[in-house]
Formats: sequence, structure tokens, C-alpha cells
Amino acid sequence: MTKWVYSFGGGKAEGSAKLRDLLGGKGAGLAEMANLGLPVPPGFTITTEVCTHFTTRNEKYPDELKQQVEAALRQVGAAVDRSFGDPKNPLLVSVRSGARASMPGMMDTVLNLGLNDETAAALARQTGNERFAYDSYRRFIAMYGDVVLGVDHDHFEEILSQYKEDNELNLDTEIDSEGWKLIVNRFKEKVAEETGDPFPQNPHVQLWGAIGAVFFSWQNARAITYRRLHNIPDDWGTAVNVQAMVFGNMGDDSATGVAFTRNPSTGEPQLYGEFLVNAQGEDVVAGIRTPQALTARERKAAGQKEASLEERMPQVFAEFLRYVKTLEGHYRDMQDIEFTIENGRLWMLQCRNGKRTTKAAVKIAVDLADTGVITRQEAVRRIEPASLDQLLHPTLDPKAHRQILATGLPASPGAASGEVVFDAGEAERLAADKHEIILVRVETSPEDIHGMHAARGILTARGGMTSHAAVVARGMGRPCVSGAGALRVDYAKQQFTAGGVTVKKGDMITIDGSSGQVMKGRVATIQPELSGEFAKLMSWADGFRRMGVRANAETPADAKVAREFGAEGIGLCRTEHMFFDEERITAVRQMILADNKHGREQALIKLLPMQRADFVELFRIMAGLPVTIRLLDPPLHEFLPKFKKEEEWEIEAKSLGIPVAKLKDRVEDLAEFNPMLGHRGCRLGISYPEIYEMQARAIFEAAVQVAKESGKPVVPEVMIPLVAMKGEFEFLKDRIEAVAKAVEKEKSAKFSYLIGTMIELPRAALKADEIAQGAEFFSFGTNDLTQTTFGISRDDSVKFWQDYLSRGLIAHDPFVSLDTDAVGELIKIATERGRKTRPEIKLGICGEHGGDPASIQFCEQTGLDYVSCSPFRVPIARLAAAQASLK
Repeated sequence: MTKWVYSFGGGKAEGSAKLRDLLGGKGAGLAEMANLGLPVPPGFTITTEVCTHFTTRNEKYPDELKQQVEAALRQVGAAVDRSFGDPKNPLLVSVRSGARASMPGMMDTVLNLGLNDETAAALARQTGNERFAYDSYRRFIAMYGDVVLGVDHDHFEEILSQYKEDNELNLDTEIDSEGWKLIVNRFKEKVAEETGDPFPQNPHVQLWGAIGAVFFSWQNARAITYRRLHNIPDDWGTAVNVQAMVFGNMGDDSATGVAFTRNPSTGEPQLYGEFLVNAQGEDVVAGIRTPQALTARERKAAGQKEASLEERMPQVFAEFLRYVKTLEGHYRDMQDIEFTIENGRLWMLQCRNGKRTTKAAVKIAVDLADTGVITRQEAVRRIEPASLDQLLHPTLDPKAHRQILATGLPASPGAASGEVVFDAGEAERLAADKHEIILVRVETSPEDIHGMHAARGILTARGGMTSHAAVVARGMGRPCVSGAGALRVDYAKQQFTAGGVTVKKGDMITIDGSSGQVMKGRVATIQPELSGEFAKLMSWADGFRRMGVRANAETPADAKVAREFGAEGIGLCRTEHMFFDEERITAVRQMILADNKHGREQALIKLLPMQRADFVELFRIMAGLPVTIRLLDPPLHEFLPKFKKEEEWEIEAKSLGIPVAKLKDRVEDLAEFNPMLGHRGCRLGISYPEIYEMQARAIFEAAVQVAKESGKPVVPEVMIPLVAMKGEFEFLKDRIEAVAKAVEKEKSAKFSYLIGTMIELPRAALKADEIAQGAEFFSFGTNDLTQTTFGISRDDSVKFWQDYLSRGLIAHDPFVSLDTDAVGELIKIATERGRKTRPEIKLGICGEHGGDPASIQFCEQTGLDYVSCSPFRVPIARLAAAQASLK
């Protein structure tokens, strides 16, 4: 018989951390804590395999599940001397999700399950605390009504707010037992009104309703979005954890909290977290009340008056510290811990590797390696390469003027400026139109995730450092300021007020997630300093990787950034980008509009010194490192104007010294039905060899000049684009070599160079053995190779790829992460055949995939020599290449 349920508690467990895939992260963590002898409320985990069964078999459970759940329930009841459904001595449980990958707030939770009219009264009698019992009951109705019965949570909030307003109360804690009884009745009436049925009183019906709701929540919109953003497979499923309730809302000697064993924003080795007295766990993460600090140090730093846990309950705090050290030592990583204190007794509710900023992740990994807890290889493996993007962007200039409107909690570091938007959906729409957005909310909820991802930063009026907004923002690398209590957000008027200033939708603000400051207008920024732990980690990574990492760059600014980020050369210099410069475009257009070769050559003479100067600068910056220069690739019509007004045509024609009619005729003549597959790349060089000859001359003259200046040889790599046939390559190679000989003779200088091609057509990949007879290097242009393999335009694919993704037809966008099945197969073929002809041929990749970690893994497996990517992705590629080597 298949085992679907695993029990834990009482110092032992049927599972362990090794069963994470089966038990989910939460279930595995609970089992491991129980095995370590920590005080864990007893419970059981329904495995992820049940979720798969449920979602793939018309929402039906395995036949043996009910029997196993009932047996486990009896075991839990025996451990706490209670019985589930007993009207006199009831066992109450929590029902929580728990996927193998942490998905904070994305799936559903139900607390206090088992309460009904009878058991609520029994709980009041047993505890002698009627207020606590009915506070717990109203929480359960609201949670169960929302999660299981589909009654909007706002209905319950409205009833509660109305009661407090009618009775002139500010806080939930001011409501007495009679008030909670009245609210419970109103909650039940609302459920009956919305669903047509009374609130379920049978605890077993409640339990199976909650279990089903958790499995259903694996497919809710926010969970699907989160999985897509974090590359979590849909078929993993979630486990369900059913656990005996412990209560943090039983009075002033009870509390609930969240802690991190190190600071999740900075990585500093100090306990970090917060708690609430007389509350349940959801109150902390939901941001409904602003919590208190765990330690006296944190309290003083935050300027809080309320006592910290360390000061309020010193014995419990000392016990908690012991468990914190045990857990971090056991897992050898920073831990995220949830706990509850019930009548002065500490219970550990959850333990998992904590979400952290990339800055913190790097510091923690380096610190643990430096102290011998983990190896340097482990430290390199622990950092998600794509997350380094968080470290590579500007922060606020400390010298810049700041008009501070409010100060909240520094929930997620980094700075961002943008237009104020109050709705997550609108934030997503505006961001799609290239607007920079700051999402402003009273508090965020999991339903806001799409807007949070689209926004440059998040600002909330309520919530703490472990609120939903803070945790999700840190995971996304978005700056976040939470708990900015001075903000008064008015959704109806689409504005907020702070510091006597009213800020409306569309107004520009700046937030600093490192200081918690909220500022009016846009504040200047500075580039990050990539030193300290980051530099140390990257040096370790460089020592482990085999492949080189170059950058795609054609401007001096990009080349300098690339060098600063550790690029080992330029893998793609797109010469056409240089032609669009305002000072050059006229000469380019004169060349295109020329009636004959002589006219083209006259225009190219004007362009030659400009191109030469470009290459001189790049060679100087790269200081002897390889520079691969792609000759002109796009079709000529891209350089011609696309005016709508007649006067614009007249002005342009006048500047070119030709009639308007001739200009229009040439534009029409060069227009193509499918430019991507038209007169471009080497086809231009074959039709107009003088263009490539000018570019080759500029490259070689620049190499001679810089070599003479520096005293060191410059070895340019000349790349011919869009080659499909050996004959095309040989035709153009002969002309480039002739130019090289001419420059050597004119300059009385000898120099080395390489001539290669971009493999971006399936035919070129299949005939790589023939092309390699003349080509000294291949650079795989995976953007075009993907387009031509799929027969799909990259620019147009955005219109329908989402349909393919949502229907499971593709696992990812092949323009973002390499299609290793087909495009990858062509790369392997070209690699094998090219090396068979020329064993020493240099092989690299220069499409956008060169900065994608999954694609880099493929490049390592295939044996390419280097990857090339945009300058800001160079550190990502360096780390990904190291991890690929270590695998």
C-alpha cells in the first residue's frame, strides 16, 4: 500500500529533510525539527504525490488516503490528549500548504480548524478565556470562508471595521468576548448569505474542505504567476501539513513571530525578526499590525518603544536562541523560522532556508566558506546567477538632494524612482508601455504579485520586515519600503498624503529600500561598487570555470562597463549601431542612395575615419583582449528615414542633396516583405563588397595604430554575418585578406587577425565542416538561429508564446532560454563538424542566450570556448559558467 501520510512530533518523525520532494519544504522542515528534538506541535504531512493525483484525476483522492489521515489524526490527538471533533475536548488543527520550493503567501492556509459552535464553547471553558475562544472562532470563519467557501475576505473585514467604528474602538485587541461572539454570528450570517448554505459545523467536513482548498490553490492565479517568475515546474505539486494548533492569542504571555538567523537584507550574522503579543501567525506576515522587534538591539535601532521579545520574555528568548543556533548549524545556512509562544511555552512551527537579497546571499555564502562551514565550491553553487542582477544597478547618490516625505522600514534594499500607481493591474499595464512604476498600497497581498513584479519598487503603509510585501520584494530584487505609517493612502481619490504633501497617481517619487526613505520626485543615483564579498565570490567562481566570458559591446561606455564587470574581451561588436550616430547617418544614407560604386565609395571615404576611431577606442579599452567585430548585418532600408510628413521628406532630401522623389523611390525600392530573411548580412557584402572592404580597412588600421601606441599586438577577429554557404564566406574572406595585405604594405606593419563567421542559419550549422575549411572561429548567433529554426519572428512571437506556455506546449520562451532540443542540436552538429575539419577552431555564443544560466550550462556541456552577453550580465555569466563547470 502506498504511503500517502507521514507523521511528526514528540521528538520523532516518519520523514526527514531528505524527503523534501515528497513532503515539501515545510513538511520536511517540520520532520527534521522533530527529529532534532525541538518542540514541534504534532501533526502529519499529506505528500505532494496526492496533489498530483488530485489535479490529474478529476479532483479525486487515492483510495487509502482517508484511512491514513484518520489514523494520523488519532495519533495527533493522543499526543496532546484531545480528540478531533470531540465537542468537550476538541483537537484543533492548522492546514497549510508546503511545496518543495518556498512560495511565501502564494497558496492557502487555514488556522483553528475544528472550531464550531460547540467546540468554541468547550475551548472557552477549558481555557477560562472566552475572549480568546471566540477571537479564534471568528478568525477560522473568515479564513475558511475565504479560502474554502469563496467568500471574499473584504466582507469579513467590513463587518469587523463596522463593529469597531460603532463601538469607537481602534484595535482588534480592544474587542471583548461579547463583541467577538456578536462578530462570529455576523460572520456566519454573511457566509450563509453569500453561499446559500450555513457555515459547516462538522469538523471532518471542514478538514477535507481545507485539504482540497490547499490542493486547488496550487493552480490559483498568484501561485501560477509565482512559479512562472521563479521557474518552478507546474508538476511538482504541493504537500498539505495538518498540525495541532498552538495559540499565540491567549493573552499577554502568548505571542507569535518570525525570525531569520541572519539579516536577510544584508547578510549580517545577527538574529533578525519580529513578533506580536496576543496574536496568531497570520497577523505578522499579513502586515495587519506593525510588529515589535525580537532583540533589544533591533528595537533601539528602529526607535521602537514597545519591549522586544528579549526584554519581555527573557527565558523564552534564551531558549529560542539555542534552537536558532541548532538549526543554522544543522542546515549550514541562514534559516527562516516561525514560532508561537502559548502561555509562556515556546513552539517551533516552521524552519526553512530563508529568502534573502542577493547582497545577503553573497555575504552569507562567503562568511560560511571563510569560517569553514561550507566549501568555496558550495558557496559558488549557492548563489542563483540571475539574482546577481540585483547588485549591478544604481543606488541613490548620497550627495543628491532629497525631499523626504516619510520613513518606513527598509524591507528590501536598492533604490527606485517611478510614477505612483495604486493598483497592481494598472501597474502591470503601464509597465508594459515602458512606464517606470512605484506600486503604493496600504498593504500588499498575494493577488498583487503581478503588479509587484512589473513595478520598479513597492511602498506600503502597513506591514513589517517579514510582511508579504517585504518577503516577495526581496525575492524579486525589488526595492521595498514597508510600514511607512505616516502615509495616508486614499484609493478612492488615487492619492496619498505624507509629511503634509499630497502625492497623486502619476506623480514621481523615489524610494530607498536600504534606508526606508520615501522621497518626492526623482533622486540621482550612482553605480554600485562591486567589491568585498562580491569580488571574493567572483574570484572563486573564475577559478572554477572553464569557459571564457566576453561582452556584447560597441560603444566605449559599454566596453568600460564590461571590463569593470570582468569581461575577457568583446564577443560581438555590432558595427551597424555605430552607423546610426547623428553625425554619420547622412553619410550612410548617401552611400545607400548612390547610383553607382563610385558614389558609394565616396560616401564610404567619409565613414572610414569614423569607423576607424570607433575601433581604436575599443581596442584601447580592451587592452589586448580579443575583440570580435561583426561586419554590417541589417538590411540597408533600416538606415533610411520613415517620415510621415512631407516637410520632413523635403528637409532630409535637401540635406542629402537629392530630389525628394529619388529619396522616396529608393526607400520603396529597398523595402522587403520579410527583411529578416532578405538582403542582409553577407548578402550585402556580396552585392556591395566595398562596404565590407571599408570596414575591414578601418579595423586593420585601428589595430596597427593601437599596437604601435601600446607596444602590444592587437589581434582583431573579423566576423562575417549570416553565412549559409562556403562560397559566400570564401568570396568575402578573399576581399578582407586583400585589404589586410594592402594595410600592411601601406603602414609597413605586420599584424595578426582571425576571420570567422556567425552560425545563425540551420544550413550553416549543417555545413559547418565545409565552412570551417576557411573560418578560424564560429560564433553562434542564437537569436537568429532560433528564429530560423522555429520559423518565427522574435519580435512577433510575444503575441502568441504565452498561449504556448499556458497550454504546456513549451516549457520556456526559446528566445530567453535556449531550445536545447533543436537549436541546441544544430549547435552540437556545427561544433562536431567544425572541429572535425579544424580541431583548433574557436567556438563561442553571442546571442542573448549568452547571459542565460540554463543556456550557459548547455554551452559548457557542448564544449564551447566562451559565451558573450550584454555588459550587465557578465557577472551572471561568470558565475553560471563556474556552476556549469562544477556540475
